Amino acid sequence: MPVFKLPLSGDVVQSINPITSFFSPTGSQFGLVNITLGQSSAPEVEMDVLSDVASYGKQIGQVADALLAVIEHLEEKHGHPLGEDEAIADFKKLMHAVAAVKERHKRKAYRPKRP
Repeated sequence: MPVFKLPLSGDVVQSINPITSFFSPTGSQFGLVNITLGQSSAPEVEMDVLSDVASYGKQIGQVADALLAVIEHLEEKHGHPLGEDEAIADFKKLMHAVAAVKERHKRKAYRPKRP
């Protein structure tokens, strides 16, 4: 569950480096309200992955695209859709909805071949 803290509400730590704090888009906090989304066992690693590799959305999107490829490979191998399983049917509906949003924004989208 996200942790929401208002200014001066206690347990707030913010380091300020006057040279880089105004010029760095990552690693700094901006605004009066800061929201922490969960706990991490290695926040430094997580911050570096997010700033240097990919956002959460991109990571989840690539995992979902890979899972869809595996599902479709299994369907081709077995010769019938795996959509009878409720979880797979729900996942395919989700992938169709995500693809619709991506296409609306002129982004490449993968759709399931079968419903």
